[in-house]
Amino acid sequence: MDKKDNPMSRLMELAAPYKGEYVLSVILAILGVAAGLLPFFAVSKIVILLMDGETSVSVYMEWCLIAGIGFLGKVCFANFSTLVSHTATFATLAEIRLKLADKLTRVPMGYMINTPSGELKNVLVDRVEGMETTLAHLVPELTANLCIPICILIYLLFLDWRMALAALITLPIGMLCYKGMANGYEEKFQGLIMRVRKMTSTVVEYIGGIEVIKAFNQSANSYQKYSDAVEDNAAYAVNWMKSVQLYKSMLVTIWPSVLVCVLPIGCVLYRNGSLSVPAFVTCIVLSLGIITPILNAMNFTDSISQMKSVVGELCAVLDEKELERPETPVPIHSSNIALENVSFSYESGKPLLKNINLFIPENSITAFVGPSGGGKSTITKLIAGFWDVTNGTVKLDGTDIRKIPLSQLMDNIAYISQDNYLFDETVLENIRMGKPSATDEEVYQAARDCGCYDFILNLENGFQTVVGGAGGHLSGGERQRIAIARAVLKNAPIVILDEATAYIDAENEALIQEAMAKVIAGKTVLMIAHRLSTITDADKIVVVKDGQIIGEGTHENLLTFCMLYQEMWKAHMDTKDVA
Repeated sequence: MDKKDNPMSRLMELAAPYKGEYVLSVILAILGVAAGLLPFFAVSKIVILLMDGETSVSVYMEWCLIAGIGFLGKVCFANFSTLVSHTATFATLAEIRLKLADKLTRVPMGYMINTPSGELKNVLVDRVEGMETTLAHLVPELTANLCIPICILIYLLFLDWRMALAALITLPIGMLCYKGMANGYEEKFQGLIMRVRKMTSTVVEYIGGIEVIKAFNQSANSYQKYSDAVEDNAAYAVNWMKSVQLYKSMLVTIWPSVLVCVLPIGCVLYRNGSLSVPAFVTCIVLSLGIITPILNAMNFTDSISQMKSVVGELCAVLDEKELERPETPVPIHSSNIALENVSFSYESGKPLLKNINLFIPENSITAFVGPSGGGKSTITKLIAGFWDVTNGTVKLDGTDIRKIPLSQLMDNIAYISQDNYLFDETVLENIRMGKPSATDEEVYQAARDCGCYDFILNLENGFQTVVGGAGGHLSGGERQRIAIARAVLKNAPIVILDEATAYIDAENEALIQEAMAKVIAGKTVLMIAHRLSTITDADKIVVVKDGQIIGEGTHENLLTFCMLYQEMWKAHMDTKDVA
């Protein structure tokens, strides 16, 4: 398997900056487990002393002290190992989250739009957080639990190779049981994860849609879907456990039964005079310390499989194709935009745009209209650099936007869609995101310019009102107006309005249109409107249908020459008459 395709190798790469800390945690864990063996040596020594008839209490106390030191050392080394590994793990997880966040700034915006926010949230928050326990304990404890049995076996081989082999007799039998238990483990574990995710998705859907479920009396159907997912998950897990129960029972019975082999073989060797009493007792005690660490290591089987799955999801994001852009800014003197023979489709999908040729002069207002799904938004998003074109070029001031640094391109564009996101911050800070260095007065002025100053003052705490997650404390129209104010504050030379007034009533839309007329002066404006009456004064109207431009011109020109526009205008006027 290629190193890049191996999840655990990728995990080691991600944790590489803290390799030293993890090595230290492993050393401390090994010392802790080794210290935990001292009581075994002490007990064997005390038994030997008793058999030899030792009467000095101080000798026994010395070995009791050694046992106590071993126990204390085990606790201390284990705690220090855990502290170091957790410190390294939290730093590693922080690095992973930063890498993911940085990656998302460099992937096409289309990837962000097409990927459900809940899915990305699960990766950045839940999946990364789920790595903490496994990563913090897996590296030191798994290593220690595998090293200690090896050390014991080496010592037993040095003491008496026959007793060492006797201590290992149950190991291959147990391995056969483990192999039977682990048969098809990866596939079964992935099946369990798939069902858990389906169940989680169904639960979220059920809770999130409870209002609609109740309103349309769909409680029975929705609950059935929910209960089916829960029962399917439970049944799968139970059936899996039943299929391995025999192997697991044999494993946990056979492996710890090391004395079944050690005692009779040791007795035979002792009676033959080839094994001394001290060696016999030591072998008995130490043989008990071989299997327990191995069983502890086996407990990480689920954790390793889960870790592979999580790392696979993280790497799927980290390996997502990026927009290839240079780092050095290029000179941009105008906001003329040109699309030359532009075609676009998603990967191996149906073409969404076909051979688009369009010139948008600076300081002009260009409106895009047409049937839903015709490609209007796709054109504006290609101009904004959300995706790379499949064929052709998009140019800004004569320069292919693929040769313009993404940050520079974004500095030149203010994009307002019909679904704008507000952060769980104050209104003031949400608007200030358009220009982080803006003063409070500049923020207030931007709000005045787009007609939302008064409504903000009427909020509970005015500009200091916290809008809630995704702006949940505000109405759709209020969120949109704040987003427009943010774009106004940015003062970019190009403004893209993707149905920006979709959530605003007619009265407020008229006010905003009046305000926007003041602030878009000297700007290159691209707008997609759902009400044709709002774009009649545009310098150019582009009619888009089925991924092609079928007409462009002024409102009057299109009413004369473009049949589709005539039909759309008639339908719009009929709707107004009915209203």
